[in-house]
Amino acid sequence: MTSTLQPARAAEVEKRPGRWLALSVLVLAVLLVAVDATVLGLATPYISEDLNPSGTQLLWIGDVYSFVIAGLLVSMGSLGDRIGRKRILLGGATAFGALSVLNAYATTPELMILARALLGVAGATLMPATLALIRNIFHDARERSLAVGVWGATASAGTAVGPITGGFLLEHFWWGSVFLINLPVMAVLVLVGIRTLPESRNPDPGPWDLSSVVLSLVGMIALVYAVKEAATHGLTWTTCAAGLLGAAALYGFVHRQLTMPSPLLDMRLFRRRGFSGAVLADLLTVLGMSGLVFFLSQYLQLVQGRRPFEAGLAELPAAVGAVAAGLVAGRAARRFSVRAVVSGGLAAVGLALAALTTLGRSTGYPVLGAALLVVGIGAGLSFTVTADVILSSVPKDQAGAASAVSETAYELGAALGIALLGSIVTGVYRDFAGPTGTPATAHESLGAAVEASAHMPQHAAGQMLDAARASFVHGLQLASGAGAVVLLGTAAAAWFLLKGQRLESAG
Repeated sequence: MTSTLQPARAAEVEKRPGRWLALSVLVLAVLLVAVDATVLGLATPYISEDLNPSGTQLLWIGDVYSFVIAGLLVSMGSLGDRIGRKRILLGGATAFGALSVLNAYATTPELMILARALLGVAGATLMPATLALIRNIFHDARERSLAVGVWGATASAGTAVGPITGGFLLEHFWWGSVFLINLPVMAVLVLVGIRTLPESRNPDPGPWDLSSVVLSLVGMIALVYAVKEAATHGLTWTTCAAGLLGAAALYGFVHRQLTMPSPLLDMRLFRRRGFSGAVLADLLTVLGMSGLVFFLSQYLQLVQGRRPFEAGLAELPAAVGAVAAGLVAGRAARRFSVRAVVSGGLAAVGLALAALTTLGRSTGYPVLGAALLVVGIGAGLSFTVTADVILSSVPKDQAGAASAVSETAYELGAALGIALLGSIVTGVYRDFAGPTGTPATAHESLGAAVEASAHMPQHAAGQMLDAARASFVHGLQLASGAGAVVLLGTAAAAWFLLKGQRLESAG
């Protein structure tokens, strides 16, 4: 009797009419995070001018959010599995909106870094919960692929909405306004989500282990900090100590998960080649792209002299390509193969980044726009399919923790990309040879050089800006080349790691 009822109940859940409305609420959370990530890059020149951060502080403002969120994603994903994904999503969205206000009104670089870190705590609750809820709402494999495609397409759309909306706000209001646009999105998400989202959790989760949470947080933050500092300042005793602390904490975390009856993260998931291959592909892809993404807005505004709104529009092709590719990625992976779509997408991104090594101060927009379109298409194909592989590789009771692993790969890749490739740009930039009288602050960042030029004689200011912009572009070329190598290598690795991997074709 029970075996007869269970399939009927499953079919009923699959066909309930509210699932697509619930998805619309989930993608609002994705939009919230994506917009926040993109507007920061657009606002960086204004933050630099107003708060006057050092080059290192500017990098911290850019990547501390990723550091914290990477350290907490697994813990928050596991917490959602235990207390309810709907509950943690709505609570996190409320906190995200409130902390956006703190970001908007930060008055010092230190306060801005703190505000970004706290926002990372709230952000860690959102993305794993959205993917886990998709896994539990959509039981039919083809519908789930489409839902994941919509989820990914919305994240990509956020990368377009963020710069365009942020550009408009920056031209009419102060830089803090770009963070306040989170508030109406958060309000709609919470009010509608209360009524439409179903609650789901692991029915037998075991206790939430605080020691594992601390080990994960300390390990991720210390290890990423060590990589960042080593890339920026070279190996020091402090850097080595942080690296050893991070490695020891992560070893302790893995060992604890393997010996606990109810771990925060089931490490046996990584024995599945498809799961591990998809996670590794995501991490390395984001790493290779992050240097370009973080510095592109500065290039468009401070090198090519575009206004913020125009700079936002200039980045639109990447989002358009990613949205279009994300919606057809699942179908393409079933028609061809998972590894063909993922490897092909990554190779396309790598070739586009290689083309950007020819970027110059006066490069025409058709070249840049075409490269960004290819980057968007390739990333949309890859990210959508790998997310589907990760979700379909695990039981739905563990969807939160598995989704958190996927998101950790994104955030860790972003942090390492900004740290490593961003340090290439910053290191090359700092060595520019300005005219006599160039202030030391001008070597901290291109934004600082633009600010310093306002207080210099016109001729000397022009010489300094020419040298600074040329050095910045050279650093961006090198970072694009490094990113291209990473992406092409990842494409080759994905071809072997995802061999034989297929998406489900039935519920």
